[in-house]
Amino acid sequence: MEWIGAGSLLAWVWLLLGQGFFWRTDVRLPERRDPERWPSVAVVVPARDEAAVLPDSLPSLLGQKYPGRAEVFLVDDGSTDGTGALARRLAAARGGLPLTVSSPGEPEPGWTGKLWAVRHGMTLARERVAPEYLLLTDADIAHDPDSLRELVAAARSARLDLVSQMARLRVVTFWERLIVPAFVYFFGQLYPFRRVNRHGARTAAAAGGCVLLRAEAAERAGIPEAIRHAVIDDVALSRAVKRGGGRIWLGLADRVDSVRPYPRPAELWRMVSRSAYAQLRHRPLLLLGTVLGLALVYLVPPVALVAGLAGGGPALAASGGAAWALMCGTYLPMLRYYGQPLWAAPLLPFTALLYLLMTVDSAVQHYRGRGAAWKGRTYPAP
Repeated sequence: MEWIGAGSLLAWVWLLLGQGFFWRTDVRLPERRDPERWPSVAVVVPARDEAAVLPDSLPSLLGQKYPGRAEVFLVDDGSTDGTGALARRLAAARGGLPLTVSSPGEPEPGWTGKLWAVRHGMTLARERVAPEYLLLTDADIAHDPDSLRELVAAARSARLDLVSQMARLRVVTFWERLIVPAFVYFFGQLYPFRRVNRHGARTAAAAGGCVLLRAEAAERAGIPEAIRHAVIDDVALSRAVKRGGGRIWLGLADRVDSVRPYPRPAELWRMVSRSAYAQLRHRPLLLLGTVLGLALVYLVPPVALVAGLAGGGPALAASGGAAWALMCGTYLPMLRYYGQPLWAAPLLPFTALLYLLMTVDSAVQHYRGRGAAWKGRTYPAP
């Protein structure tokens, strides 16, 4: 047992120093200045049954204080709750940027619904605006009034083809407080932002809720046709742009927030499990490695500490305690970012156990034919 505890401690030393400083939360929009000419922007919002959140998100897009030309294209992807009609009413009452609401019909075979809607919105935008940039944002994302201006200024100043911000997710209920900060922490561990942002590095990722994409880079990368089957579309998008020679950037947001509530654990469970096995490319060996890795890194430290103290094994207790301390220390910046109490850090092993179970459930649902299910649609492995 002592060698397992030592292995967990070594894993945490490597994660602390060798995984792109994933635990830091200071990766924000790069230094920026206003361009001499503000480029045209089309904001594309795919929306399926989003009437509950649209009043909190759409007005924030229509109210953007952008010095150049900008228009909003909301694509109603077969909603049954009046999403499209509500969007028109909000635009009539709110004013602001011009809004076009349209529907693409059911997706063709081989397309996910979201990317089919994005394709339709991008086509409309090219016809009506001929935009230099596309802001791809979800229907549950609210933007501060200067969000678009800051995104474009950052892209222009740093000569970036893709600028993405990880929206600050809602953290109100007990389960949101337990699971949401860890979700962003694990994402950063898997895709360290500093590596993503390093030109020439292989690591690529984006946060689908807020992606500013240069139209020329999208055409060069064949977006969205090249990724039409992707369930994890944001990562696939960033990879396609980077493969095409584009420069990408990903960081945490200060002006972009998700307004979608997850009041019950079942909703959070579905959020993670619907795409977890797709993240592992539907490969059983990757699933096994992930389960063993999560157990070694997150579950062994508290077990080793307790077992060492109970069984009189000082070396085991020391390695387990040290690994748990490193785990907590790397989690503190994310808790601060989300305004959560720092005493919650020792709960991370329990949260990691939940994520482990969600990942296993994602694989089980896949083999039952219910994998990657979202809002009435189920997507098979490509």
